[in-house]
Amino acid sequence: MTTNPVHTAGNAVPPLDDDLAGVLDVLAGVHPGIDLIRSGIRLLALDRHSADETQTLLAVLAGYSDGTDVLTALAHLVARLATADTNPALRNLPLDQQKAAQLHGEAALYNLTDPDLHQHASEASAAISSH
Repeated sequence: MTTNPVHTAGNAVPPLDDDLAGVLDVLAGVHPGIDLIRSGIRLLALDRHSADETQTLLAVLAGYSDGTDVLTALAHLVARLATADTNPALRNLPLDQQKAAQLHGEAALYNLTDPDLHQHASEASAAISSH
Protein backbone atom coordinates (compact mmCIF):
# COMPACT_ATOMS: atom_id res chain seq x y z
CA MET A 1 0.00 0.00 0.00
CA THR A 2 1.44 3.37 -0.97
CA THR A 3 0.74 6.59 0.84
CA ASN A 4 -0.79 9.56 -0.81
CA PRO A 5 1.77 12.41 -0.90
CA VAL A 6 -1.03 14.89 -0.15
CA HIS A 7 -1.30 13.49 3.40
CA THR A 8 2.04 14.71 4.71
CA ALA A 9 2.84 16.59 7.88
CA GLY A 10 3.48 19.70 5.81
CA ASN A 11 -0.02 19.48 4.31
CA ALA A 12 -1.86 19.02 7.60
CA VAL A 13 -4.52 21.52 8.65
CA PRO A 14 -2.76 23.61 11.31
CA PRO A 15 -4.25 24.10 14.77
CA LEU A 16 -6.22 27.24 15.52
CA ASP A 17 -4.15 30.39 15.85
CA ASP A 18 -4.13 32.10 19.24
CA ASP A 19 -6.50 34.89 18.15
CA LEU A 20 -9.28 32.61 16.90
CA ALA A 21 -8.81 30.08 19.70
CA GLY A 22 -8.86 32.88 22.26
CA VAL A 23 -12.11 34.35 20.96
CA LEU A 24 -13.74 30.93 20.92
CA ASP A 25 -12.56 30.24 24.47
CA VAL A 26 -13.92 33.55 25.78
CA LEU A 27 -17.33 32.79 24.26
CA ALA A 28 -17.61 29.38 25.96
CA GLY A 29 -20.64 28.88 28.15
CA VAL A 30 -22.46 32.11 27.31
CA HIS A 31 -25.46 30.27 25.84
CA PRO A 32 -25.98 26.84 24.23
CA GLY A 33 -26.59 28.57 20.88
CA ILE A 34 -23.24 30.36 21.11
CA ASP A 35 -21.59 27.04 21.99
CA LEU A 36 -23.07 25.56 18.81
CA ILE A 37 -21.74 28.50 16.79
CA ARG A 38 -18.32 28.05 18.43
CA SER A 39 -18.36 24.36 17.52
CA GLY A 40 -19.28 25.19 13.93
CA ILE A 41 -16.52 27.77 13.63
CA ARG A 42 -13.99 25.34 15.10
CA LEU A 43 -15.12 22.61 12.67
CA LEU A 44 -14.92 24.97 9.70
CA ALA A 45 -11.45 26.16 10.77
CA LEU A 46 -9.98 22.71 11.38
CA ASP A 47 -11.67 20.64 8.68
CA ARG A 48 -9.92 19.91 5.40
CA HIS A 49 -11.67 21.65 2.47
CA SER A 50 -11.27 21.52 -1.27
CA ALA A 51 -10.67 24.75 -3.14
CA ASP A 52 -14.29 24.70 -4.33
CA GLU A 53 -15.58 24.17 -0.79
CA THR A 54 -13.35 26.98 0.46
CA GLN A 55 -14.68 29.30 -2.21
CA THR A 56 -18.25 28.49 -1.22
CA LEU A 57 -17.54 28.85 2.50
CA LEU A 58 -15.99 32.29 2.05
CA ALA A 59 -19.03 33.44 0.13
CA VAL A 60 -21.55 31.88 2.51
CA LEU A 61 -19.82 33.19 5.62
CA ALA A 62 -19.51 36.83 4.60
CA GLY A 63 -19.20 37.25 0.85
CA TYR A 64 -22.74 37.73 -0.40
CA SER A 65 -23.77 41.38 -0.38
CA ASP A 66 -27.32 40.31 -1.31
CA GLY A 67 -28.01 39.27 2.28
CA THR A 68 -27.67 35.51 1.96
CA ASP A 69 -24.63 34.92 4.16
CA VAL A 70 -23.91 34.10 7.80
CA LEU A 71 -22.73 37.63 8.60
CA THR A 72 -26.09 39.01 7.44
CA ALA A 73 -27.95 36.39 9.50
CA LEU A 74 -25.96 37.44 12.57
CA ALA A 75 -26.73 41.09 11.85
CA HIS A 76 -30.45 40.33 11.77
CA LEU A 77 -30.12 38.36 15.01
CA VAL A 78 -28.44 41.32 16.73
CA ALA A 79 -31.25 43.62 15.63
CA ARG A 80 -33.88 41.11 16.77
CA LEU A 81 -32.32 40.64 20.21
CA ALA A 82 -32.01 44.42 20.68
CA THR A 83 -35.71 45.07 19.97
CA ALA A 84 -38.40 44.76 22.63
CA ASP A 85 -41.02 43.79 20.03
CA THR A 86 -39.05 40.63 19.22
CA ASN A 87 -37.29 40.07 22.56
CA PRO A 88 -39.71 39.96 25.49
CA ALA A 89 -36.80 40.22 27.97
CA LEU A 90 -36.51 43.93 27.10
CA ARG A 91 -40.16 44.80 27.59
CA ASN A 92 -39.80 45.62 31.29
CA LEU A 93 -37.05 48.16 30.64
CA PRO A 94 -37.92 51.86 30.63
CA LEU A 95 -39.04 52.97 27.18
CA ASP A 96 -35.94 55.15 26.64
CA GLN A 97 -33.69 52.12 27.25
CA GLN A 98 -35.80 49.99 24.92
CA LYS A 99 -35.53 52.60 22.18
CA ALA A 100 -31.77 53.06 22.73
CA ALA A 101 -31.19 49.30 22.49
CA GLN A 102 -33.32 49.09 19.37
CA LEU A 103 -31.53 52.03 17.76
CA HIS A 104 -28.14 50.44 18.37
CA GLY A 105 -29.40 47.07 17.10
CA GLU A 106 -30.67 48.75 13.93
CA ALA A 107 -27.33 50.53 13.50
CA ALA A 108 -25.51 47.22 13.88
CA LEU A 109 -27.79 45.67 11.27
CA TYR A 110 -27.18 48.57 8.90
CA ASN A 111 -23.40 48.46 9.34
CA LEU A 112 -23.06 44.67 9.23
CA THR A 113 -25.10 44.43 6.04
CA ASP A 114 -23.18 47.18 4.24
CA PRO A 115 -22.10 45.66 0.90
CA ASP A 116 -18.59 47.08 1.40
CA LEU A 117 -18.18 44.91 4.49
CA HIS A 118 -18.81 41.80 2.37
CA GLN A 119 -16.51 42.84 -0.46
CA HIS A 120 -13.25 41.30 0.76
CA ALA A 121 -14.74 37.88 1.48
CA SER A 122 -16.42 38.03 -1.92
CA GLU A 123 -13.11 38.93 -3.58
CA ALA A 124 -11.33 36.11 -1.72
CA SER A 125 -13.97 33.68 -2.97
CA ALA A 126 -13.68 35.02 -6.52
CA ALA A 127 -9.89 34.73 -6.43
CA ILE A 128 -10.20 31.03 -5.69
CA SER A 129 -12.69 30.45 -8.52
CA SER A 130 -10.17 31.64 -11.06
CA HIS A 131 -7.69 28.80 -10.27
